[in-house]
Amino acid sequence: MENNFVKPEFFSLKHHANFNEKWVQERIAEDPKILGLGDLIVRDKERRHPGAGRLDLLLQEPDLESGRRYEVEIQLGRTDESHIIRTIEYWDIERKRYPQFDHCAVIVAEDITSRFLNVVNLFNGFIPMIAVQMKAFRWGGNHSLIFTTVMDERPLGPPEKEEQPPITDRSYWESKSSQEIVAMADRLLEMIKTFDPEVEMKYNKFYIGMAKDGEPDNFVSFGPKSNFLKLTARLDQSGDWDAELDQSGLDLMPYDRRNRRYRIRLKPQDIEKHASLLTKIMKTACIETES
Repeated sequence: MENNFVKPEFFSLKHHANFNEKWVQERIAEDPKILGLGDLIVRDKERRHPGAGRLDLLLQEPDLESGRRYEVEIQLGRTDESHIIRTIEYWDIERKRYPQFDHCAVIVAEDITSRFLNVVNLFNGFIPMIAVQMKAFRWGGNHSLIFTTVMDERPLGPPEKEEQPPITDRSYWESKSSQEIVAMADRLLEMIKTFDPEVEMKYNKFYIGMAKDGEPDNFVSFGPKSNFLKLTARLDQSGDWDAELDQSGLDLMPYDRRNRRYRIRLKPQDIEKHASLLTKIMKTACIETES
């Protein structure tokens, strides 16, 4: 069996006669996953903003009611001040127009300069922004694009003392969902107690959280719904976790990049079927939060 090594040749899109921003836009629109930002869908292309031009791409997580939106600006060649301003402007227009969604500005360019990174890092954390560097390669008659995130949005660190949401009780959540769904949270708590016996559930108005010694310790939280339980685990995203969760067949929601959390929709039958994996997820979240 032959094993021929082919070395691709790098070339500049900006200085190529047959490729332009429209070509790059179409390739991303065909498969938004190539950006490396997760499983996204295209909501719009060349989105018109009166007085501000056109947004190259508006991408969104698959949950059309609450999925995060990404305002994507594409630039061939080196990043410059005008594209930085334009990217932020599009993000600002969209977040004001659609405040029910979480928004993130994304700039895609061939050359992300250190000066750009230094400037953007000054306000990263106040304006959620991701910088993605793209490289074009060819071998024979084939062409390809490789995208690499060179600046991710600054994650929110855990506060010194979490703000307390309004307190409720078990009956509140049973009335909002059902006794069966809340009982799923009880079973997950039993799993947690195998590695941290001191953790207890804390019933809040917006979610069921965790507490230790009376203080919030939300390395995981539960959201009872009408026919499923949402498990949220504070974990850094990784290829290993993505692959393991994908292979499990669990109903995985889009990763919450801003708050660094995996989110899973659990049905009653999932608890025992995936007990080992769920315990592993919650235990790792507990360890990472404490470290």
